[in-house]
Amino acid sequence: MFPKLFDLGPISIYTYGVLLASAYLAGLRYATLRAEARGLDRDRIMDLGIYIIISALVGAKLLLIVVEFDHYRQNPAEIGTILRSGGVFYGGLITSVGVAFWYMRRHGLPVWATCDAFAPGIVLGQAVGRIGCLMAGCCYGKPTELPWGITFTNPLAMANIGTPLGVSLHPTQLYESGAALLVLGGLLLAERRGNGFTGRTFWTYLLLYPTARFIIEFYRGDPRGTVFDLVSTSQFVSLLLIPTSIVVLIVLGRSGTPEPTQTEARVA
Repeated sequence: MFPKLFDLGPISIYTYGVLLASAYLAGLRYATLRAEARGLDRDRIMDLGIYIIISALVGAKLLLIVVEFDHYRQNPAEIGTILRSGGVFYGGLITSVGVAFWYMRRHGLPVWATCDAFAPGIVLGQAVGRIGCLMAGCCYGKPTELPWGITFTNPLAMANIGTPLGVSLHPTQLYESGAALLVLGGLLLAERRGNGFTGRTFWTYLLLYPTARFIIEFYRGDPRGTVFDLVSTSQFVSLLLIPTSIVVLIVLGRSGTPEPTQTEARVA
């Protein structure tokens, strides 16, 4: 596609970086608006969002190095390409959730209400961010003869990430972006129907997205590491999150506090 937008002298502006920044900003803005509607402290939420962004970036890159450790150990010069491509999403998610829980506990933010405010923003960011993956050529799919297959031709994608050129591939980046939009729609629709409980939106996200990700992983063609030579790293994490989310949703549904309505949130 278009891995590089343009050059500013010696500085190259990459499409992935621009769209990734757009994804984080869009997600943070949406999360902030939702948090304000729920009566949460705007400044604390903004600071939390910045912590989440930084930790997500670091975590995604670190898990990429772990998953591809042998490759980078044998080719240490290629570590620099990490800055021009995506990391492993679950690395960013797990790291940012850990940092977020620490921040919320430290500053007295209501944990599940804050998580509910952020969840749709995270999904929105994923939908935008995966378009960046498409532009960069990373997270590509397996060869396919289906009519919606895409063919990469830009040599920069091959040089940076090893994207196969001249081969029709599953557009797994679009699969994930579309799945994220469906999850976002489902979360918002469930909130509009009401009768929820605090924490439902966040844990429903952690149920729906891993389910979609587990399925889409079967169509991925890029090297991502495996666990027990059976499933990819992301599928393994999905298999942990799916039953955990179901259990937590059941527990919170039985003992959790009712989710505030928009009117109640504004009054608060």
